[in-house]
Amino acid sequence: MPPEESGAAGADGELSPAARRLYAYAVERHVFDRCEATAALGVRAAAAITELASAHLLQRAPGDDPDRWSAVAPRAAAARALAPLALLVRETHDEMDRLRGRLEALVPAYEAGTAHRDLSGSGRLELVTDLGAVRGLIAELVATCERELLTSQPGGGRPQETLEESIGRDESLLTRGVRMRTIYQHTARYSRPTAAYVERVTALGAQVRTLGDGLMRMLIFDEHTGLMAVPDRSGAALVVREPSVVHFMTTTFERSWVGAEPFPTSVSPEAARSISDELRQTIVRLLSEGLEDKVIARRLGMSERTCQRHIAEIMRAVGAKSRFQAGYLLSPAPAAGPVTPTPTPPT
Repeated sequence: MPPEESGAAGADGELSPAARRLYAYAVERHVFDRCEATAALGVRAAAAITELASAHLLQRAPGDDPDRWSAVAPRAAAARALAPLALLVRETHDEMDRLRGRLEALVPAYEAGTAHRDLSGSGRLELVTDLGAVRGLIAELVATCERELLTSQPGGGRPQETLEESIGRDESLLTRGVRMRTIYQHTARYSRPTAAYVERVTALGAQVRTLGDGLMRMLIFDEHTGLMAVPDRSGAALVVREPSVVHFMTTTFERSWVGAEPFPTSVSPEAARSISDELRQTIVRLLSEGLEDKVIARRLGMSERTCQRHIAEIMRAVGAKSRFQAGYLLSPAPAAGPVTPTPTPPT
């Protein structure tokens, strides 16, 4: 049998050609049986009859013969086919209304509780541990930010997926006329995705600088709401709405901003050497404090392997054979105490 005469419906749910021919025949005949259809159309009608009956386009004709069929108008067939779905939609809407009513009944208690919380000062610090909730909160705060967003991002270059997630949001912020200042670490300059992101946002007016060490991960929205990273809890954030704490966060950012250097989209050899020298000086300071390689690497936003290479170069430069010896040699010498003059013997 040729494919176009098959009784099977199409993959998209459309009637097969055989079913369409049979339906046209049924409309003309009003009542027919399988043998008549097969003789008239030259096809086996069983599959087409089954297809049309499942679509409510054929119904059994009145009488005792179960093999006699009659056509059903398309609108009537649609009403029969959609009746179960319409019932499901009505039941779903009823359940939504019941659920909404149950939840809205709690609104007075919630509003009373939040009013008491604001009066008592509690609720101005909120720990959010779910990463998805943190991302949603950041998106909401960015969307409602009106004046300025301050961002401090330690850890070197940012992951590509993080930059892709934030670029559209940040561009929308900047096109609304909101100021945006960001501080990265010097090591972020060598990240191509981060440099590309900086080039895009600075073209819209954002300001980006870098610093060697001493950054804390935080965001500050309109000097009103702050988000801080939570130590040893990846993806968690502390939401700060206490004015005095937000003021402290803002002051900390401003002090870092003064000492930071502009983020160039391309690093010249001279700038690269300057940054490398500053990184080595920071490593020397941290090494003299007795910090481990992984701690120093994390503080400076570089890989532990890169940090170990810098430390090895520093040890060779000072002639140290161990980290302990390097730390001792690099430790600042204690300040000399006051010198007591020796009395001159009488003559």
